[in-house]
Amino acid sequence: MNAVDQLSRKADFPGLVTAQGAPWHYLDTAASAQKPRAVIDAMARALGTDYATVHRGVYGRSAQMTLGYEAARRRVADFIGGSENEVVFVRGATEAINLVAFSWGGANLGPGDRIVLSTLEHHSNIVPWQMIAARTGVEIDVCPLTDDHRIDLDALERLLTKRTRMVALAHVSNVLGSVLDARRAADLAHSVGAKLLLDGCQAAPRMALDMAALDCDFYAFSAHKLYGPTGIGVLWARETLLDEMPPWQGGGAMIEQVSFARTTYAPPPQRFEAGTPMITEAIALHAAIDYVAGMGPDRLFAHECALARQLRSELQRINAVRLFGPEDSAGIVSFAIEGVHPHDLGTILDEEDVAIRAGHHCAQPLMSALGVPATARASFGLYSDEGDIAALLRGIERTQRIFG
Repeated sequence: MNAVDQLSRKADFPGLVTAQGAPWHYLDTAASAQKPRAVIDAMARALGTDYATVHRGVYGRSAQMTLGYEAARRRVADFIGGSENEVVFVRGATEAINLVAFSWGGANLGPGDRIVLSTLEHHSNIVPWQMIAARTGVEIDVCPLTDDHRIDLDALERLLTKRTRMVALAHVSNVLGSVLDARRAADLAHSVGAKLLLDGCQAAPRMALDMAALDCDFYAFSAHKLYGPTGIGVLWARETLLDEMPPWQGGGAMIEQVSFARTTYAPPPQRFEAGTPMITEAIALHAAIDYVAGMGPDRLFAHECALARQLRSELQRINAVRLFGPEDSAGIVSFAIEGVHPHDLGTILDEEDVAIRAGHHCAQPLMSALGVPATARASFGLYSDEGDIAALLRGIERTQRIFG
């Protein structure tokens, strides 16, 4: 048994079988990860025997659930190398980036200021900045990619000016699997007084994180890509920045005192968590982090990178296949087959119980830069193994026979 096989934990994931009980080869983890039984059970308990609201009740179960909810915040902070008062629970990375754009951006950006994004960004790290630009008059610069489809940090250095206020980049590309040299990006941004936001959706499930080592200012990720539930995500931000940022939603829980004359707000992170929070989702996220941490993020990164290298090697043998992204992609492989639309490939693969993603992957500017309307994307998780690659290759061979 080789190193790749040793890590596969398919038995822990009830979603990895078909209705008929056959193996389901799930290669769409970059979109959303399957959930281990430990997470499902934790959420079921939180929804059932343990359920109560948090922060308000004086009865025992509410107090216990409050302890569990805040323990989840501390667990997130420990997992990413931050402090619990720097962790804001949001609905997902999309909401986290919108929060930064409209709260920090609304208070700090104005005409003549500049934001830098990159060609490979997910729409969630483009559209919020376009919306705040329309309100504030800020300009957006776009950093190009290198020949092997990484964010070109030499080009970033040339783009930066004293008017640059924000640099917002993907830590790992959701299409290409390319890994950003985040510390260098932080150093470059800070050299002109700009802040750095990292979209960590694809990094958080795949690699060890340390906010101090990365030296970024904001970090966003979603739980559902980290083997946790949908409906909850994390914004980490430096405490000094959160202290200065105004709330962007109003309601219960985020207040200190309310009167019709004026309202004062709670300190961060509560200031940014209006309304009843994601109680059960936070408990399940805690369980997901425990599961991933127990296996070791460094080990997961090596496992998924090994699978990506193996798949790229196999696809390079097929003349009709065009590969995108660097050779050392982080568990994500995007490709196109000459004469076969990615949607057709995805449909045929589904008949073979293989699930991939086909389309523009919420990265239409990147598709334009690559010169394709869409790609096929295989993305690995901690449960993936060589059998999934073999099933994918069989499906591709069948597709090529069908299309001649």
